[in-house]
Amino acid sequence: MKRRTLNIDQITDLELISAYKRSKDKELVGLLFKRYTPLVYGVCLKYLKERESSKDMTMQVFEKLLLRLEDQDIVNFKSWLHVLTKNECLMLLRKQSSQSERAQIVNGTDFMELSIAAHHEDEGLEEDVEKLGTCIDGLNEEQQECIKLFYLDKKCYQEVCDLTGYEMKKVKSYLQNGRRNLKLCIEKLRGQEEQTY
Repeated sequence: MKRRTLNIDQITDLELISAYKRSKDKELVGLLFKRYTPLVYGVCLKYLKERESSKDMTMQVFEKLLLRLEDQDIVNFKSWLHVLTKNECLMLLRKQSSQSERAQIVNGTDFMELSIAAHHEDEGLEEDVEKLGTCIDGLNEEQQECIKLFYLDKKCYQEVCDLTGYEMKKVKSYLQNGRRNLKLCIEKLRGQEEQTY
């Protein structure tokens, strides 16, 4: 009997997963996904708020399914799929948020002394954001922590002290040194770029 003549509604989620693990037939996952597309799309829409982004993410979740189903023991597929979809959406939002925050620093008045975006057109902004991200990751732990809290999370000096446990004098020192190191790092990366042209 051909699969398409079967009554799909009578086959349980776990039976489909088990059959896929045995046969590696992507069509089986397709049947499973078709069953839950409204759920996945709904979760994506809840977190991403945009239809096109949600459609794209729905397809990404389907691609993830092909990999994840092979090596995971799933008891309740619907709950598991809900969590997988939510996590994928949150990861995308974190990535977008991080890029947006870095762009804000590049364009923001807080870091005017870095002159990061001063002589660059908008098309150079993405490269500068990338450089800033690389340079922030290269700071030592204390400087990185204070820079992120003060500039990205917009915390005041006292809040940074409270959150990190560092004394006020230390916080100001980490911020000052962190800013200087970021400036040097970005200038160095720019210099390396210019040498390649």
